[in-house]
Amino acid sequence: MRQWDIFMFPFSKERRHPAVVISNDETCQNPDIEEVNALLCTSARVNRGPKMTEEVLDEADGLDWKTMVRCDKIYLLPKSGFDDRKGNVTGERRYMIARKMIEVLRLPIYRK
Repeated sequence: MRQWDIFMFPFSKERRHPAVVISNDETCQNPDIEEVNALLCTSARVNRGPKMTEEVLDEADGLDWKTMVRCDKIYLLPKSGFDDRKGNVTGERRYMIARKMIEVLRLPIYRK
């Protein structure tokens, strides 16, 4: 498991969906750490664009179809629950997801 990998995860409310791992590689690969941070992904209707809190993933990232990654909620999930690695988020989309997280979580990136 590495940062930006996409795995399937059995979320409790949303059921089984892809999840993007956002914890750093040191956390992902440390056997003493049992949980990682991840973002939930959901299938998208073909006719809709992303909501203000989402970015788009698709076949280039290893998924079977257009999928929205929700950038407004970070889940702390047990590593043992992840299965079926789907792929890895492309470089440009990593940037877009990180920017969207900064935007929707209103994280300050500049000092005043």
